[in-house]
Amino acid sequence: MQEAIHIYDMHKEQIEKFLIETINHNADHFKSDLPGLKSLYNILPSLELIYVTDEDFIQVTPNLTRRKEITSANGRDRRYLVDRVHPMGADISISDPYISSATSESCITLMFKIEGHYVFLDFNLLTLLTRFGLLERHEVFNRVTLAFYFLVGASLMFFSLMSIGYAFFDYVKQLLDPTDYTLEAVFKPIIALTMGLAIFDLAKTLMEREVFFKAYADKQDDAKLLSKFMTAIIIALSIEALMVVFKIALNDTSQLLNALYLIIGVALIIFSLALYSKWVIDKNVKKQQKVDLIKYK
Repeated sequence: MQEAIHIYDMHKEQIEKFLIETINHNADHFKSDLPGLKSLYNILPSLELIYVTDEDFIQVTPNLTRRKEITSANGRDRRYLVDRVHPMGADISISDPYISSATSESCITLMFKIEGHYVFLDFNLLTLLTRFGLLERHEVFNRVTLAFYFLVGASLMFFSLMSIGYAFFDYVKQLLDPTDYTLEAVFKPIIALTMGLAIFDLAKTLMEREVFFKAYADKQDDAKLLSKFMTAIIIALSIEALMVVFKIALNDTSQLLNALYLIIGVALIIFSLALYSKWVIDKNVKKQQKVDLIKYK
């Protein structure tokens, strides 16, 4: 989704100019009566919602979609939309992309005044970019991809819960048998819980970003996700290394060299993660700070 917004920002001037010129060249269709408004759908394929308000921004028509009219929207106060739009001249204003409460899709809103009324036109952002040739979409492929991500995400969540369940099952099993209760009985559930948490966090992020679109992540978020996942792996390996050291110290000290190898391996992973965080995460943070500084200037 963020990629779509980024593409729109890159071509914002051309898109807004096209929409304004389309409005100006088809002024005969802009009437407050419903048949005249519905004819706009034949001109603008990316249009998904139309409604009209009075001068006080109180809605006086139903929500007009391509297929139906939603009369429950009559009388709704639309003043909040006025703060979202920026004037483009000739009584025409356009908003930045946002999520529509009516369609739950990303859209931009064009507002213009005619005959003492304000007409609001909501354009679906993805369809608009597709019509301009800036974005390629294939509905069947998108649905297959969505189903695949959902299946993988749900499977990861299932196995993370299985890992957590195994931790409690194994601990209770050894707790009920005092002869089998050792130091390993405490460490093994902790490792299983840590792995379950890491897998669940990965699954949650995957579902949010690729299925439900609750989070609009960028490369900086990808770096943070990998860092969080690797941190959980490091914790699990560190606990395993500690458990190996205790077992060898109690049973066979001649095998301590193997424990040292494991500890060195964990240290190398920590060092690699530190370098990754320094070169990638910090670089992305500084880049984003520069972008934000330019915006506010």
